[in-house]
Amino acid sequence: MAKIIGSPLRYIQGNHEINNIAKDIKDWGSKFFFLVDKLVWDKCVPQIKASFSKQSSKSPLHFEIFKGECTMNECKRVANIMKKKGSDCIVTVGGGKGCDTGKVAAFITKSSLVVFATAASTDAPCSHSAIIYKENGEFDQYYYPNKSPDVVIFDCNIIAEAPARLLSCGLGDALSTYFEARSCNRTEERNITEWHAQQSLTGYALAKLCYETIHADGEKAMTACELKVSTKALENVIEANAYLSTIGFESGGLGAAHSIQDALGIIPAVHKNFHGEKVAFGTISHLVLENACHEEIKKNIKFCYNVGLPITFEDLHIGDVTDKQLMDVAKKATGPGVPMGNMPFKVTPEDVYAAMKVADAMGKAYKEKRERKGTVIVPYTCRAKWF
Repeated sequence: MAKIIGSPLRYIQGNHEINNIAKDIKDWGSKFFFLVDKLVWDKCVPQIKASFSKQSSKSPLHFEIFKGECTMNECKRVANIMKKKGSDCIVTVGGGKGCDTGKVAAFITKSSLVVFATAASTDAPCSHSAIIYKENGEFDQYYYPNKSPDVVIFDCNIIAEAPARLLSCGLGDALSTYFEARSCNRTEERNITEWHAQQSLTGYALAKLCYETIHADGEKAMTACELKVSTKALENVIEANAYLSTIGFESGGLGAAHSIQDALGIIPAVHKNFHGEKVAFGTISHLVLENACHEEIKKNIKFCYNVGLPITFEDLHIGDVTDKQLMDVAKKATGPGVPMGNMPFKVTPEDVYAAMKVADAMGKAYKEKRERKGTVIVPYTCRAKWF
């Protein structure tokens, strides 16, 4: 079986990089279609237009508001408008769902794809895969276009000005990368490139570097983001959340953490959480499931708590979850075609049910211990402004 590494053709990260976007993408199209999240429209669109004006570019620009959910209907809507406009390059501006919509639209129209990410909340910007949701917000399917983005751009200042909760979510998504790649490494399961190739040395090494980076700089980066300033720690975490995590999971593989994240979506209250928040709890459950050493589990529960990620059912807004609901989640997490099949041992619904219960109990115990010691902190996600 071949080893294949998936990666964007070019990754650009810097301060005030939005001012250079016209120069950064000029070779990737002649008619640009910008799919922009509503929340960043007023902030980003004027600067994008100013960049093209500064370059004296005559390329036609079309700006379209992203509807907010990456459904197949939204992907087709965007693709149809691109065809009518004759656009040959789509530029997504915003978060992960708009980015994934752009991937599918670019695949349908055979256009170039540029991702300008305004948050480091997931590893979606650099990956070729897209997560498609149903109209009600429930997980639908993984979609695999035939290529990675052509260009990925991060403006560190824009990331710093985004709600700290978004960076926290990116840390949650990145946290799973090493552990899922480690499970795939142990069983020599395939990664998730469209060819389902064998795990590469590069994928596994970058997954480990991702883990080391977020543990070294995660809390410092959260502080910088809360103060809305760009620091070296924040720059490192942006790269880890976006690039290292992507190469790590696409070329390293997925496992229990993402299977549990996907399955949790069948409980409506869970939709109040972002992808990385569900992945974080899925990661603790993943570690319990594989019977990782106590110190490793405790280390990562502490990390999640300190950067404001969920460690209990209550944190996931399902403090009253029933055993039946959890078993339904466990059954979905072990269904056909899910990443759970990459684990180096057979996993049953009963195993997943037990792992989630234990993860919740360990999270509660950690919180109680912090309370007894008087070292309780207010998680970043509680201080971050909800929008």
